[in-house]
Formats: sequence, structure tokens, C-alpha cells
Amino acid sequence: MNEQREPQINPREQGSIEMSTITKKKLIQNISQKKGLHPNDVRNVVQAFLDEMTDTLSNGDRLEFRDFGVFEIVERRQKIGRNPKNAGVPIVIPARKAVKFSPGKKMKKLIE
Repeated sequence: MNEQREPQINPREQGSIEMSTITKKKLIQNISQKKGLHPNDVRNVVQAFLDEMTDTLSNGDRLEFRDFGVFEIVERRQKIGRNPKNAGVPIVIPARKAVKFSPGKKMKKLIE
């Protein structure tokens, strides 16, 4: 019984667009070039924006940007995980807080 297997396809590769990572530095460069602003000015605004987002979320408030999306803090419940190498030993994953992002209507349309 020599059965042939279909090759495994990575879900990220299957029908997806080539993904790249945009760093904060590259984002600043892109905005600076598109808007004709000095990179230091753009860097200050981007950093102030990120700092304000972090402060707002750490206070338990949510951020809503119309058409873009909503950032909010959610409580992840405690759960039991398994070590793949030793599935017989349960691992308790403690409850924790996490940031959840829900895309807005316009972003959903652009992504689909």
C-alpha cells in the first residue's frame, strides 16, 4: 500500500498576496515623502499618536476610528493548553487582558 499524499500547502501561501512588514521607520518615510513633511516632524506626530493610544488603552478606554476600526481591552479567560510533545500534561494558561482590534466597514471592504 503505497499511497501518494498531496503536498501540504501553507495556509498563508494559499491564495494570498505576498505579505511584507512595514516598520515604524518605513511608515514615517512613506508619510514624509507623500506629504512633503520633514521626517522628524512626522516621527514626533506618529510617536505622540502611539503614546496616546497606549495610554488610552492602559486606562481601560476604547479607541474608535470611524471606517478604520476599534481598539479595546478584553479579558481572556483562563484555559487549559497542551504541550504537543507531551499531550498528557495539561498546562494552565492564566487569565489576562489583551488588546482586540475590530476592523471598520471601509477597512473590511478593502481587505476583502
